[in-house]
Formats: sequence, structure tokens, C-alpha cells
Amino acid sequence: MHNLPNIDFIYLSEPDMIQAGVTNMAACVDTMEEMFSLMYHGDYRMAGPNNNSHGSVVVFPEDSPFPDMPKPTPDRRFMAMPAYLGGQFRTAGMKWYGSNIANREKGLPRSILLFVLNDADTGAPLAIMSANLLSAYRTGAVPGVGARHLAKKNSKVVGILGPGVMAKTSLSAFVAECPEIDTVKVKGRGQKNIDAFTSWVRETFPQIVNIHVVDTNEAVVRDCDIVTFCNSGAIGDASAYPVVKREWVSPGTFLSMPALTSIDEGMQSPDIRKVLDNPSLYQAWHEENPKPVHNIVPVVGIQFLDLIDEGKMSPDQLEDLGKIVVGEAPGRKNDDEIIIMSVGGMPVEDVAWGTVIYRNACEKGIGVKLNLWETPTLS
Repeated sequence: MHNLPNIDFIYLSEPDMIQAGVTNMAACVDTMEEMFSLMYHGDYRMAGPNNNSHGSVVVFPEDSPFPDMPKPTPDRRFMAMPAYLGGQFRTAGMKWYGSNIANREKGLPRSILLFVLNDADTGAPLAIMSANLLSAYRTGAVPGVGARHLAKKNSKVVGILGPGVMAKTSLSAFVAECPEIDTVKVKGRGQKNIDAFTSWVRETFPQIVNIHVVDTNEAVVRDCDIVTFCNSGAIGDASAYPVVKREWVSPGTFLSMPALTSIDEGMQSPDIRKVLDNPSLYQAWHEENPKPVHNIVPVVGIQFLDLIDEGKMSPDQLEDLGKIVVGEAPGRKNDDEIIIMSVGGMPVEDVAWGTVIYRNACEKGIGVKLNLWETPTLS
């Protein structure tokens, strides 16, 4: 609480965030589940006229008369993602970041993120946080909520495309919810990334005794209990995205898809359950972008909406994770059904986990206190 009109806030570096618990995946999954319940009941707001926008993005043109303007290389953008969340959170916040896939050549993450948390009453800042770990863990925790309700509890084998940060946090959430996991199959583009990922798995999860490096997407998907595509790549042509083919998918598989994904005609069948983390988010994307939207927004949930537009799927095939979380729709019904969940990523997730970490930091005296003003010069 602020001692008004004086306003102090705290700055949390990445080490501060770790000390405040940002890497506690089990707690993050619980927080995301609470968030989905609030969202399902409507106690949230995001940007845009529909209150469900992913955010606002600055992109760059192919040709510019200004030689110093950044070029539109893969993942080159600046983005603001604001949201409000009610319930016991009752805070607002915004994740702001710049992204460029070429950062990796400089030893930097593709995206460099900050998060600002605000008091929902006065609008005053509560905290400015390093947000790469905040974003990574909340992203992985959503598949964890999906696994809690939609994966077989005795799941043992996980198939992963793309051994990066998203794969690490998704796997962490899967293990938290399905502790019998003992096997991982992984496909990546470079040996260095694969070696780093397999070393991380061995060190972090000694119970995972089998790690198989595979060469094809088919091998990633076949004979798995849980599958996740966490790959990065250029967008613009949906025909180039990695495809999940029905013939590869075993009965009982849960597919968690937070990255570039397409499905074949067999996966479009009504007997394959299709879950969205927030249907309104996808509807907002679909309203905001030219069709087919899957070329621009590469997550599989947008392909579902494009297929509905084309008359190849019906709207009643789509399910809401929030409705499942609150118990108004069934989770997994049996060990044979195949369930694919689209993970879009939402700023309300950053607000939820950021609020928990901020409160942890306040309780433990973590962070650097900064002053905005003792008394505002203009008021």
C-alpha cells in the first residue's frame, strides 16, 4: 500500500525474481488455474475494444526510406501486453518487450522483457520486474493446467519439438502434474541446443531416465502420452508450420501446443477434442487480422477458427479450458481420447504470476525500493 501522496515502488532484478519464487512451477500452475477460474467468470480485462486482445505490436516494413529503421527479420518487434485481473489479485499490469531472433548470435534471449505492476485503484506503480522468467514460467504453467485436467495421470512419455525455454518450462509443469514421466523424446535444429536441453533434463529431473533425440516430427509425436511443439520460426505461410498428422497420434495422447502448429485433415475430426485456453482471445485475433489468420498468428487454435470459416469444422467442436477448470465441462473422460490444446499466451497470466511474486517479495523484503515522488509537482 502507498502512503499517499508519496509513491514508492520496488524494482526486482532477475536474481530478485528467483529469490521471490518465480521458478516455483507447482505454485505457478496453481496460480494459473485460479486465473482461469476468474477469467471464465469474467473478472478480468485485456486490451482492445473486445477486452481480449493479446496486445499491441510494433512491426517494421520490408522497405523503408529510413536507413536506420530496423528490418523485419524473424521475431523483430516491440510489443505491449496490458491486462487487469480481479479476485484476490485485483491488480493491473503490462508486459513490454523487444524481440529479435538474431539476439541469439549476441548471447541474448530472443525477447527481453519487463513487467510493470500497478495498483488497480490509483494506477500507481507497485513494481517493475525483470520478466523473462516471469513470462517463461507462466507460459509453461498453462500447459501444466492443461495436463492437470486433460492428460492421463500415469503419463510417462513426452515428445518435444523445439528444445528451448518454452520446452523446459512446459516439461517442468508436466512433471509437476504427472510425476510418473520417465521418458522424453526431443527434436531440435542444432546439436548445441539439443545437448544443452538434454543436460538440463538430466540435472533437473533425474527420474527421467530415457532421453531420445529424434530426427522427425513424426518420431516426436508417435507413442507419446504428452506432446508439445515449442519451436520458433518464421510466420507468414501456414503451410510451412510443423504438422500433426492423425496417423501419428496414439490413443490417449494430450497435445499441448504453444507454438507454430498445423493439423492435418484427420486431426480435424470431431472425435479429436480441441481445447482453447481462452476462446475470446482467438476470436479477438480473428477479428483483428486478415484471413486466413493462421498465416499471421501461428497457434493451432487460430487454424481451428480458419477451418470453421471454411466449413471444415463446426464451432461446437471447440472447448474452453476455463469451463473445464471450474468443473462445468468434463476434463479427460477416458484413457483413449485424444485432446489437443492451443496455448495462446495472455497478459492476464503475467498479471497473475507477477502479483504473487510481488507479494512474496514484499513479505521477504526482496528488491530495491525506488521513489516516484514524495509529492507530485503537478496534480
